[in-house]
Amino acid sequence: MIDDALFAAVEEAVRAVAAAEILPRWRRLGAGEVKQKTGPRDLVTVADRDAEARLTELLPALLPGSVVLGEEAVHADPGVLKRIGGAEPVWIVDPVDGTANFVAGKEHFATLVALAQGGEVLASWTYAPRLGLMATARRGAGALLDGKPIRTARAAEGEVLRVATSQFAYLDEQERRQFEGLEAEGLHARQCTCAGLDYLEVARGALDAVVFTWEAPWDHAAGLLLVAEAGGGSVTAAGEPFRIGGGNAFPYAVARDGETARRVVELMGRAGER
Repeated sequence: MIDDALFAAVEEAVRAVAAAEILPRWRRLGAGEVKQKTGPRDLVTVADRDAEARLTELLPALLPGSVVLGEEAVHADPGVLKRIGGAEPVWIVDPVDGTANFVAGKEHFATLVALAQGGEVLASWTYAPRLGLMATARRGAGALLDGKPIRTARAAEGEVLRVATSQFAYLDEQERRQFEGLEAEGLHARQCTCAGLDYLEVARGALDAVVFTWEAPWDHAAGLLLVAEAGGGSVTAAGEPFRIGGGNAFPYAVARDGETARRVVELMGRAGER
């Protein structure tokens, strides 16, 4: 399904949409071009909407018979989520991951695209246009950053694990205790600023793990494959792999390897019991 020509064409489409719909609005958003969805921390901009609309046109044209599941489309019609369980190949799109950063004029945002079928992610593209980074992965073919292979970090004796966590503003009291307890367990924890880019940090060895408490597929699908193809692993609080179709137990960790992912989830559980 995913030959070299299709893989390259999707990368070209992602770059083109970012150049046409996203970058011209960075630090230039006008009055009325930023809206709240579910609250003040859940934002959408004209760049999100226009970029998703354009990708929704381009991607199925590259793979006839495929469908698109985009973040903004799901917000408008939650029934769109059912496409993940369908027989057709599905493009999972987050047009601007890190919208709050984008609105604030920060560079840490990305366009995330993944191709999945039957609940399995087959290929992914993570593009951070302001940082000049394009990370890609194909199932069974490895992970690349700007065309060069990347691998997750290796364990080192006496190390302090570097972990990114969900932002505290989105957590309930128990989840906050769990995350705060990671430092007491000997981990160096910081809050996640952009899910797609934190997945990339794990894949390239700059982070040991990242922990999440939500399961929106557009935030996770691309990064899951990227980390897996770079040698990493993931696990939920139930000891199971993360499912892009939902029904996961939290917290969920993706890490440089499966053992580290399990260790982080176990430490969070211990911290939450204090």
